[in-house]
Formats: sequence, structure tokens, C-alpha cells
Amino acid sequence: MGKTRKFRVGTRGSALALAQSRAWVQEWQRVDPGLEVEWVTIVTSGDRIQDRFLSEVGGKGLFVKEIESALLNGEIDLAVHSMKDLPAQMPEGLDLLCIPRREEPWDVLVTAQAWSLEELPQGAVVGTSSLRRRVQLGLKRPDLRFELLRGNIDTRLKKLAAGEFQGIVLAQAGMKRLGLDQSSARPLPLIPAPGQGTLAIQGRMADQSLRKALRPLMHEESARLAGLERRVARAFEGHCQLPLACFAQKKGEAIELEVFLSTPKGERHLHWQGGGPWNSSEALGDRAVQELNGRGAGEILSACR
Repeated sequence: MGKTRKFRVGTRGSALALAQSRAWVQEWQRVDPGLEVEWVTIVTSGDRIQDRFLSEVGGKGLFVKEIESALLNGEIDLAVHSMKDLPAQMPEGLDLLCIPRREEPWDVLVTAQAWSLEELPQGAVVGTSSLRRRVQLGLKRPDLRFELLRGNIDTRLKKLAAGEFQGIVLAQAGMKRLGLDQSSARPLPLIPAPGQGTLAIQGRMADQSLRKALRPLMHEESARLAGLERRVARAFEGHCQLPLACFAQKKGEAIELEVFLSTPKGERHLHWQGGGPWNSSEALGDRAVQELNGRGAGEILSACR
């Protein structure tokens, strides 16, 4: 781009948020060597409230609300989020200016003994703060006990090492971005959260020059997959009170979609799987929503409010 340009980049202050933000900015600086960045670390409500489930205190928007306010107030130029932390509905005036290539979207079980889900002892205590994870795991292993586990990844691993839990659930992408040893992590047969493993670069909708500057970093396939997952989440008012899982993937020239939603305790749940042409992803999302609504999704939503 020629002359030096400076941008203020907002992010949470956790080790993972900083690591993934810095890695993405390094990619940007490779494309634009004259780029300068001023880091603005923002403490969110989700960072401050550590002793309760997110579903009890307002949902995943707690991790982005203060950052989005800083964008709207002009205090920062763009923000780097984990896509799964972004509510399905964005504040007016903000938009996703860039979506980089998606990292691994899967959840993993981490134990001191490197147990798989099947090898966990009867009645084992598993730490997670996610309703989506708790419900899906509980359907596969009704004997497991789930207890609240919040905090950054390092804090969670220390609690595991101290014996507070026999297993904890983490996102594989987070472990990879932090360069953590994954020898004690085993893949879980769970449908991921919408946007899991994907970064979201958020800015002001009117800032077209910044959108243009970020275009070389846009990964169109990841953007389409995340867009489909968020389309489904929006239709179901996706938030932490609703155990919603949604995963799209490209298969050749087709796109496949899997959706799971449930009441908070899993008494009632629905699972949908289907596919369609790659260039008709929105129609596939709408079909999934329509068919799930026809099977009683509205009653599940009512139970979650």
C-alpha cells in the first residue's frame, strides 16, 4: 500500500486472544510491510465474571460488548474476535471486514491419562462452561458429572493438573494457536459451535478503505462456511442459553451442514443433517431452519428463554 499506515487493533487480554490477534496481524504485515499497529487491550464482562455459567449472566456477547462499543465510539479501528464469541446479531454500524482461513473446529477432551471419552471412569467429573458441550456429552455419557470451568486455557489446565476435574473440554484451535502440547488431548464426537475455529475481524461498516486493505487476507471458503453457520444461529436467536451446534464443511463442489439444538438439560433435542450445491449455501441454511422448525424447534426455543 506504499506509505505507512497505523491502525488501532482491539482485543481481549487473554493469552489466547493476544496470540491469535498477533499471529493474524503478522500475516497482515507480510501483505503490507508498511503497516503499524497500536494494540488496545480491552477487559470484557466475560473476563471479569468468572464464577458463573455464561448462560446465567447474559450469554457469549459478554466477551465482545465492550470491544464493539470501542469500535462504535472510534476508540479502535478494528477488532479481532473468536467467531464463536460473536452473537449472531451484530450491532448496527459494525460488520465483519475479513474472515481468515479457519483453524481446526473440533472440541477435545484433555485428561492427565490421555483418556478418550469412552475411557473416562464412570461418574467422572468433567469441567466445561458450555451448555452445548455439556448436553452433547451428557447424551453420549449420561453418567458424567459436569462442573463449571471458566478462565483462560492455562488456568483450566492448572485446575486439571491439581485434580479438580478428571477431564476438561477445550477447543482444539485454541490449543494449537497457543502452541500447547496436545498429546493428552483426544477428539470428541461433538458438533462444534457456529464459527468455532474461525477468527472474525470486525470493523465499522462505513470503513470501506479498511475493508479493501484487508481483502488479500480474506479466505472465501471459510467466510462462506462461517456465514452459513451464523445464518442458522441467527434464525434460532443463537445465544448461550440455547445449546446450539452448527457445522458446515465443503465436500467437493457441495456443502454439508449439521445442526443440533436442545433444551438446556437435554430432555428434548433435535439433530439435522443435509447438503446442497456449494453456491447455494443460504438456501441450505434456510432449509435446515424450516425443517427443524417443522420438527418442534420453536418449543425448544421457548424452553430456553
